Amino acid sequence: MLKLGYKQSQGDHTLFVKHSTSGGVTTLLVYVDDIIVTGDDLEGMENLKKCLVKEFEVKELGKLKYFLGTEVAHSREGIFISQQKYIVDLLTETGKLGCKPADTPIESHTRPDIAYAVGVVSQFMHNPKESHLRAVYQILQYLKGTPGKGILFKKGENLTLEAYTDADYAGSMVDRRSTSGYCTFLGGNLVTWRSKKQNIVARSSAEAEFRAMALGICELLWLKIILEDLKIKWEGPMKLYCENKSAINIAHNPVQHDRTKHIEVDRHFIKEKLDSGLFALHLCPLMVN
Repeated sequence: MLKLGYKQSQGDHTLFVKHSTSGGVTTLLVYVDDIIVTGDDLEGMENLKKCLVKEFEVKELGKLKYFLGTEVAHSREGIFISQQKYIVDLLTETGKLGCKPADTPIESHTRPDIAYAVGVVSQFMHNPKESHLRAVYQILQYLKGTPGKGILFKKGENLTLEAYTDADYAGSMVDRRSTSGYCTFLGGNLVTWRSKKQNIVARSSAEAEFRAMALGICELLWLKIILEDLKIKWEGPMKLYCENKSAINIAHNPVQHDRTKHIEVDRHFIKEKLDSGLFALHLCPLMVN
């Protein structure tokens, strides 16, 4: 790919990008032996496909409909991705195809609604108990009732890049660690999300929220790299939303306090990005969050 004039993305080493002199772009995304070729430079795409056919045994499948367990559907509204086939196969494999559907996953590619639930049960994979298995079955029952759910990427001119972060303070009953969560949007479309248990015990809700903010900022910076590689311009600065006033005050306050010494790395990291003008920090209403 490099010999053909393509550049390897710094944000994702499986992504190769080439910009034409006319302003068009051709991209190639590869995973083992599965490849996606896309872009707005039709001539560049055809030339790339010809080069691939010469070098490798390639079978062209036409317009993208299925990739790594993800189904892709195109419509006038936009692009809809889901994992219905993957879910049906999973239910069949686990013997739960005929189970009764559940309304909630518990009391993740195209399914952010189960990210937290999957994260919780994944903590007990090495020493699972019957209660953990019941929780997994609950997730499967939820998927049984919602196999067609997915994400719709709508067309639009607005390319605002923003993230929403949150944390549950001392949510784990086992070790009282908090869980960070974020979701990022480009032009109002959900593009990435994550639910991750924090590595250490937070001593306050503000600290838990602060660590979630740092995680969300890292994701925004990664998306920034991808967009820059594609030469896609967004409406800046990037926006970060958090519901905790104390965490926001700590981010804006350059004065060191004893109560924030243990989160100094995250504090300086966030403050540095704020001062550079890369993103703006906003208070998110509880109802929205």
